[in-house]
Amino acid sequence: MELVVRFLIGGAVVSIFAILGDGLKPKSFAGLVGAAPSIALATISLTVLKNGRSYADIEARSMIIGAIAFLIYACLVSRILLRYRSSVVLTTALSLAVWVLSALGLWYLTSA
Repeated sequence: MELVVRFLIGGAVVSIFAILGDGLKPKSFAGLVGAAPSIALATISLTVLKNGRSYADIEARSMIIGAIAFLIYACLVSRILLRYRSSVVLTTALSLAVWVLSALGLWYLTSA
């Protein structure tokens, strides 16, 4: 039964965000808007139903921290690639350390 609920909630939320994302320009941005927030909302909804609000609070905080750390990572990578025209693979691989350190640092700050 839980799988059916997951399927229905996830499908509905993804569809809503896909419709919203379809109106955005450029179209490549629509995929980002359609995927991540809808999956996060479906996951949090199901977590509340299954494990309660306090557990879902930890999950939501983790998602927010991961998103902020990813934003820092993405800004750094785009800045390096635009300014220095370096290798994409090397830049993204080395910059992953920034994502990890940002996520761990933010987690430490919010759990203290």
